[in-house]
Amino acid sequence: MTTAPPPPAARPAGRRSYKLDARLAGYKGVWVFIECERGQAHTVSWELLGEGRKLADTLKVELAAVILGPPGEAIRGLCDEAIRYGADLCYLAQDPVLSDYRNAPYTSVLTELVNQYCPEILLLGATTLGRDLAGSVATTLQTGLTADCTGLAIDPENRGLAATRPTFGGSLLCTIVTLNYRPQMATVRPRVMPMPTPQPERAGRVIEHPLALVEDTIISKILEFIPDERGQDANLPFADIIVSGGRGMKRQENFQLIWDLAAVLGAEVGASRPVIQAGWASADRQVGQSGKTVRPRLYIAAGISGAIQHRVGMDKSDVIIAINEDSSAPIFDFANFGIVGNAMTILPALTQAFREHLATLKRAC
Repeated sequence: MTTAPPPPAARPAGRRSYKLDARLAGYKGVWVFIECERGQAHTVSWELLGEGRKLADTLKVELAAVILGPPGEAIRGLCDEAIRYGADLCYLAQDPVLSDYRNAPYTSVLTELVNQYCPEILLLGATTLGRDLAGSVATTLQTGLTADCTGLAIDPENRGLAATRPTFGGSLLCTIVTLNYRPQMATVRPRVMPMPTPQPERAGRVIEHPLALVEDTIISKILEFIPDERGQDANLPFADIIVSGGRGMKRQENFQLIWDLAAVLGAEVGASRPVIQAGWASADRQVGQSGKTVRPRLYIAAGISGAIQHRVGMDKSDVIIAINEDSSAPIFDFANFGIVGNAMTILPALTQAFREHLATLKRAC
């Protein structure tokens, strides 16, 4: 009697075996695009180098920084800074055409670099510049791009970049893996990833990539550079202390209590999306998926329920204090300290307590 062969071992639900296509095996290394304008690097680039270091170590490959800009010591100096923040090497492409960001030449150069050196992962900041460049480079390379990621990891089965981002209006988190294309691309917002500690003793190498750009072939032109008038204002994503208010503040006039506490603490004021939509605060103060991502040392949330749309923008804060009348509000699930009660009563008491405590400290000094 012939017996049937045993059934194959069951695989976990939702998983399929995958073998990396031979044509993709030649792609190695993790790259981080260093966003810089007028010789100054955006801090999201250093944050991404910290995260890229973890990915590269998991894959056992090198971490590279990619810097594009005009010839000069300022741009070249960024290579040394990138190495201090974790890069093993730096690809440097310099040309006068790259003095100011324009999509066409930057897309052309970054695409050329990818095609020549073949990284398996390319990370960019989800800034105005980074989003513009990432989309056009991914389209030119005909590869996948996961935007506004909140988490990055390596799938050990296939070396795939598991990029996690909010979806369905922020009500869910999904993880996306680009299996059949390289490089795997992702953008990450500023302040989502922690800032790595620079290591002055680190050494690395610089690979200068020659360019032959011709200004006359580029349609867009820079007519004038106009500095942002708000450039000296406090920047919410980089504030050490933030006091945020939500729909639980009930009325617009009650939102003044948020401002009062922030003034005493020397803090920035944030708000949830319903507050912005109601016109109680300006749009640049929105914290959350469709607003700013913040990472302060202290985050005080008053009248905010803690829905995932808001959570993804602030849950990496060092300390979170939640004030809400609803003891079952989601924010209490991840807050470090919770106060159940009426924010309109608690906030004035906190403001007075902090004012007196700070005055005591000042007298003692």
